[in-house]
Amino acid sequence: METLTYREALRRALADAMEEDPDVFVIGEEVGRYGGAYGVTKGLIEQFGPDRLIDTPISEAAIVGTGVGAAMAGMRPVVELMYVDFIGMTMDQLANQAAKIRYMFGGQIGVPMVLRTQGGTGRSAGAQHSQSLEAYVMHTPGLRLAMPATVADAYHLLRQALRQPDPVVFIEHKALYALSEAVDLAAPVPDWGRAALRRPGGDLAIVSYSRQLHHALAAAERLDAEGIAAAVIDLRTLNPLDFETVRGAVEAAGRAMVVSEGPLTAGVAAELAARISEECFDFLENPVLRVAGEDVPISVSPGLEAASVPTPELIVDAARRLMA
Repeated sequence: METLTYREALRRALADAMEEDPDVFVIGEEVGRYGGAYGVTKGLIEQFGPDRLIDTPISEAAIVGTGVGAAMAGMRPVVELMYVDFIGMTMDQLANQAAKIRYMFGGQIGVPMVLRTQGGTGRSAGAQHSQSLEAYVMHTPGLRLAMPATVADAYHLLRQALRQPDPVVFIEHKALYALSEAVDLAAPVPDWGRAALRRPGGDLAIVSYSRQLHHALAAAERLDAEGIAAAVIDLRTLNPLDFETVRGAVEAAGRAMVVSEGPLTAGVAAELAARISEECFDFLENPVLRVAGEDVPISVSPGLEAASVPTPELIVDAARRLMA
């Protein structure tokens, strides 16, 4: 066991992959000498040199396009976007090229690229640097999507993503970089695409991912004191989606809630709630509840920012309504 931060686990995953495979390289704005906007690649340029930690001009379209071409040519690029908010400037390269190459070439060629970025609230960064846009990615066939919530998963999911034959969008939450946990990096981990049951419970199933997992766990602790046993599921990846684990927990509890930081309307919570309603209808005592972000741009005000996304208190209140 060793104690690592979320940031350090990501750096360790990159370093280990680069040691093992000379085709792995990192490209993005300030990933080399500066060490990344959130310090994940700090020190790697001294270890691997500027040919494998490549600083770029400020052009997200060019950065992702370079990664797509390098991946098609046999390399394993790790492309870093400073903020998921900028993903719109890459959507032709990402959604029309990376996601579709394997299908358009009859499976003869793929794009084994990892796009690392970060999103979410928690730093009062304003409307253009605080969004949760994972629904954009989840909506695009051909893109894999990983969203680690724990230090161990920051390491293991990134390592697993770098072994995939197709593009993976890897979204880190900006509020988790300083999270510190004791982890055993050599311990067995769930298979790629497998969700994790973080807490058992037979009264209510709470399905979540990324930072909201920690809010869900905090809410489950409070609910336990009230005699409500809530199971908490960490999806880990949204594509592939491990619905079997979700179904098992929902069928056992008879009640379900989906918690997401993304906006409520047409978001990840909406998709999961619809699928639970369709596939678990005979087991549900009540309709599935969505607890998600407000349908508003995120404010730079710390108070308004915090009020725009789910909190443990909001999850507890929703659970009480669901149980009633």
